[in-house]
Amino acid sequence: MPVFRLLIAAFAATACGFAAVAQERLGLSDVIAQCAACHGADGIAKSADVPHLAGQQELYLFNQIKAFRSGKRPHKEMRYMSRQLSDAEMQEISHFYAAMRR
Repeated sequence: MPVFRLLIAAFAATACGFAAVAQERLGLSDVIAQCAACHGADGIAKSADVPHLAGQQELYLFNQIKAFRSGKRPHKEMRYMSRQLSDAEMQEISHFYAAMRR
């Protein structure tokens, strides 16, 4: 296998691995573990261009996820991540992050 293919495989495994590690170590649901990969399991994002979610209002979070899912709020990654979420999963995410302290 060429080195390039190995690098691509390693990158893909790493990206998918963040959610799996968060889920396994912290006991997070599949849906929240995917969010935690970018927004942090503690609701504090590690990247400057990703918003913190800890302590946000539950209804606000729910409405924003819903807007991403419908395309009313444009954001490539969030549109992709939210497109398959059910209302119950959006509620779970909203409740999880709203219950955290900032």
